[in-house]
Amino acid sequence: MAVTAQMVKELREMTGAGMMDCKKVLVETDGDMDKAVELLREKGLAKAAKKAGRVAAMGLVKTAFAADGKAAAIVEVNSETDFVAKNEDFVTFVETLAQMALENDAADMDAFLALPYGGEGTVQDALTNKIATIGENMSIRRFAKLAEDGVVYTGYIHGNGQIGVIVGIRTDAAADEIAVTGKDVAMQVASMNPKFLDETQVDPAWLEGEKEIAKQQLLNEGKKPELLDRIIPGKVKAILKEVCLVDQKFVKNGDLTVKQYVDEAAKEIGKDMAVASMLRYEVGEGIEKKEEDFAAEVAAQQAAAAKK
Repeated sequence: MAVTAQMVKELREMTGAGMMDCKKVLVETDGDMDKAVELLREKGLAKAAKKAGRVAAMGLVKTAFAADGKAAAIVEVNSETDFVAKNEDFVTFVETLAQMALENDAADMDAFLALPYGGEGTVQDALTNKIATIGENMSIRRFAKLAEDGVVYTGYIHGNGQIGVIVGIRTDAAADEIAVTGKDVAMQVASMNPKFLDETQVDPAWLEGEKEIAKQQLLNEGKKPELLDRIIPGKVKAILKEVCLVDQKFVKNGDLTVKQYVDEAAKEIGKDMAVASMLRYEVGEGIEKKEEDFAAEVAAQQAAAAKK
């Protein structure tokens, strides 16, 4: 019996196994779907679907850079446990994905997942195979590639891949000339987590919200309403110094702002430098981790048993 693409797709959706694995077992079973499912289960390749509902909030962030520093990429891959995040096979997988993100121009996650991955089919197939082999739910959560004319990129990985940062420096200098400065700025981003690069990139809606919070705080402190318009501008200025990277106090020298540090470094090498971009990924940020309430689970089981 001829194996069609629709059959492969159907089996893949049923089992979560990789496309190439589905095709192989369908050929082996002469297109018998039930036997193909059994064969995949025997091979341990039908595990992925069962694990898809489990929360994957651990994992790794990895970066990759062009040799001349004129392009960079970052990727986050999540797993269920920190133990798997330290698995050598998993680490290699994430590093490979970061390099692929650098070398390709995938427009979105669907396009990235469709890229060919060695002899394992697509990136999606490789991911599914890793889930089946390692035995945990995993997901490629996000990726990005940066390549702006006139910008040289460097970065920093913190905590063996828990936080990854890429910083772009607008300059005529070579990658090795700005390496130390760029890494210092990237470390600043990792530790201080600025919301914006500078005041020009501040979200107006966010700023209005901060103003309202500041006003309420002042009223709670007993300040007269008619004085607020005179006090708020100073409050806003202080807020912006905390959330804008270039205006933050430089962590390695509190006497300088980040911009002042970069300006001094530029003078030392005799070439202009300015922070042009930043990108920070932290593993699991924004993912709602499932909290297991053992007491509640026991109570629910007891209540169910009492009804029988």
